[in-house]
Amino acid sequence: MASTTSSGTAQGGPTSTATGPSKRTFGQILKSYFYWTYSRGSFHYDIMVTLILVFIFVTPRLWDYGAKPPSAAGFTHPFQVVANGRGVVISVQASDVRVAPGASDREVKNALRKAIEPVTGDDVFVERWDTSTDAQGHLVWKVWAHR
Repeated sequence: MASTTSSGTAQGGPTSTATGPSKRTFGQILKSYFYWTYSRGSFHYDIMVTLILVFIFVTPRLWDYGAKPPSAAGFTHPFQVVANGRGVVISVQASDVRVAPGASDREVKNALRKAIEPVTGDDVFVERWDTSTDAQGHLVWKVWAHR
């Protein structure tokens, strides 16, 4: 049995005055929420957990985090891959490579590297490239690459 103090309350229990139990201000309650001072299973603990779960499950539908799944369309033309002494020569249809007219060599290299990633993986070095035409007369990028 807990001992009582001179005011008549049990040690560790809520303090009371002559008019009744003391009321905490809204700011004190928010501060105790911030420092997570409530024990598990208490009313305020359940409120905090509920608010966290609501945040986790509702906000992805309300906010656009910019995460988009990769395009499932893929490429419209097949690649041609030929091995050479140091790596591979990959032929890619020009319509499958997004290169702006007048792009710098660095931009062309990055666009070609991105275009051949489905075949070579992301750990590839593009040595050089050239344009030519295929048997049907379509423009084709020939990319020399290696790991």
